[in-house]
Amino acid sequence: MILPFRTQDDAMAAVEPVKRHLAAGNLLAYPTETVYGLGSAPTREALAALSLLKGRPPRKPFLLLVSSRLMAEDYGLVLNASARAMADAFWPGPLTLVLPGGEGKLPDQLRGGEGGIAVRHTSERQVATLIRHLGHALTSTSANRPGQPTSPGADGVAAVFHDAEQAGTLLILDGGVLGNVPPSTLVDCTGPMPRIIRDGAIPRPELRRMVGRLAP
Repeated sequence: MILPFRTQDDAMAAVEPVKRHLAAGNLLAYPTETVYGLGSAPTREALAALSLLKGRPPRKPFLLLVSSRLMAEDYGLVLNASARAMADAFWPGPLTLVLPGGEGKLPDQLRGGEGGIAVRHTSERQVATLIRHLGHALTSTSANRPGQPTSPGADGVAAVFHDAEQAGTLLILDGGVLGNVPPSTLVDCTGPMPRIIRDGAIPRPELRRMVGRLAP
């Protein structure tokens, strides 16, 4: 099934169908500020289904999309001084921070090799509205098969994951065709000094211009 998702009214109309869909352990495709994402509720069972649909190793973690920094902190994720400075400067936006914490509140499948969980306060307004009204974060990964390009629109996502969409286990939110935007910048904030894991939409000079010595 594909639902319209281009306005705030669309987002509000999608809340209850998405809530029921995710509560049943099913998966979601949705637009982000970068590319279309695949996601789920942050549960062990849903993450296992997401790994299977995506076709990636179960131990490779997914990131977490939140609608506020408070939501990240409610999950027990810890922002040190550098993480707080970058979040203040660039959240909501295409900056993903790998944060320590979350033990007992988030599945270990979200935890990377450095021990942290990647989280982003999304600047995609409809998705942020959806997450806020769901009352929980969404897991996220790009809506493509490993090694394949991402689809710019909902129809492309439906074509790639045709069987799941037809079976009703994948619900697609149609936010239109997205531009050619780089992925989010990924910064590891689990150690004493932050370090860039992946260059992306926010370049290093911009990080340093905004937060000075607290930037990687």
